[in-house]
Amino acid sequence: MKALRKAVRWAFAALAPCELVIFMCVIGGVRVAPAVWLAVELAVLALMAGATAVLFLDYWRHRHEGLHRRSAFLAAIADSVPASVRKLIAHEITLSTSFLLWVTRRGPHGVRGGELPVPYAPGQTATMYGLLFVCIVETVALAYLIPWPVVHAATLVLDIWGCYFLIALHASCVVRPHVIGADGSLRLRYGVLLDIRIPADRIASVHLDRRFPNGKLAAADESGVADVAVAGLTTVTVELTEPVRYVRVLGKPAEAGAFRFYADDPVSAVAALRAGGRSSPGSFTTSGT
Repeated sequence: MKALRKAVRWAFAALAPCELVIFMCVIGGVRVAPAVWLAVELAVLALMAGATAVLFLDYWRHRHEGLHRRSAFLAAIADSVPASVRKLIAHEITLSTSFLLWVTRRGPHGVRGGELPVPYAPGQTATMYGLLFVCIVETVALAYLIPWPVVHAATLVLDIWGCYFLIALHASCVVRPHVIGADGSLRLRYGVLLDIRIPADRIASVHLDRRFPNGKLAAADESGVADVAVAGLTTVTVELTEPVRYVRVLGKPAEAGAFRFYADDPVSAVAALRAGGRSSPGSFTTSGT
C-alpha cells in the first residue's frame, strides 16, 4: 500500500511539468504530435485510476477503524495528499472565495452577531494598487517584447496570475477584518494568510502605539512581540498575560506574548477592547479598496 501511494505521488510530480509544457505549446501555437497526446491521455487515465484505488483503500481502512464516512474520507485524503499541497489548495480556494465576496460586496467574513469588525485594508490600498499598476505595465511590456511563442505564453499566464493574486489578496483583507468578540477576545487576521485568536482572559492591556516594524509578518522578535503590520505600520499594541500559540503564514508554528497590529481606526479599536467588545470601532465597508 505504501509503495502504491509513493508511486502515485511520484507520478503526479512527473506528469505535472509535462502537462504544463504541452499547455504552453498549445497556447504558443506549437503543434503537438498525436502520439504525444495519446501517451499523455493514457498516463493521466492510469494515474487517476491509481489515485482512486489508493483513496478507496485508505477510506475502507479508516472505516474499519471505526471512523464515520466523512471523517474516513478526510483521513484518506490526508494519507494520500501531502500537507503542503492540501494547504496550497485550501489557500487558493479561500482566496477565490474572498475575491467573490469582495466582488459581490458581501461581508465581513467570520463576524457574528455582537462582534465588531476592525478594518485594516484601507491602510494598504494605495500600495496594493500601485503594485497592481506596475504588474499591468510589466504584463503589457513583456507581451510586446518577447518574440518566442512558448516563452511569451508562459510569461503572459504568470503575469496575469500575478495581477489576479494581488487583487484577490487585497480583497481577502477587505472582507476578513480583525474581529473584537462580544466577550472582549481579539482575532487578528491578514487576508487568508493569517488568523490569530487571542482569548479575552489573555489580554492584559491595550494601548495606542504607532510603530514602523521591520520584521516579517507575525514573526515574534527576541522580546516575544509579533507584528501584524499593514503597509509597514502598526497602531495598536496588545500585551498578554501569557503567550499565545498560532500559525504563521507558511504554516510554521509560533508563540508571542504581545502583538502589535494595524487598525484603520485605532482609537475606537482600543476603546472597544478595553470595554470588553461593547463599544464599536469604525463600521465595516467594502468601499475601502
